[in-house]
Amino acid sequence: MDTSERPGEGGDAHGDFDQFFRQIFPKAIVVAQRVTDDRDAAEDAALEALAKAHLRWDRIGREQWRDAWVLRVAINEAIRRLPKPLPLLAAASTGDPSDDVALRQTMTAALQELSKRQREVIVLRYLLGLSETQVADALHLSHGTVKTHLRRGIGRLRATVGRELKEEHLVRLA
Repeated sequence: MDTSERPGEGGDAHGDFDQFFRQIFPKAIVVAQRVTDDRDAAEDAALEALAKAHLRWDRIGREQWRDAWVLRVAINEAIRRLPKPLPLLAAASTGDPSDDVALRQTMTAALQELSKRQREVIVLRYLLGLSETQVADALHLSHGTVKTHLRRGIGRLRATVGRELKEEHLVRLA
């Protein structure tokens, strides 16, 4: 059997890893960035995954599944780097400005977990105060599609920050 078909056999093990690194690093960044939506965090996750691969190179360097292993570790590292959702604080205004700041931080973190389209629709509708028709025109969507994105986005926000979330909380952020 030709040893060039099996990575890590013969030759320099460090050279094999260097070649592997150059080949898999861009792919690891891409999959991590799909999770984090942040290039810097994705690069950190990819580097951490490849550092773990380097530590185990004598065991995984010859395996056919090593690419998939590194990509999976990169995804796990990216997930680990996501901001933790903040619990929704009592929505009733106590007159304390720190309550509004905490609500704004919580909602900002929760909005980041929505799809891009859901986030756009919710921001235009509640934070900018556009009507559903104006949102539909601005995003070149049908009125029904806007309503669907609003409903699903608010549902996901409630799942993240708590069932007590009301539309008035979103309006208060504006």
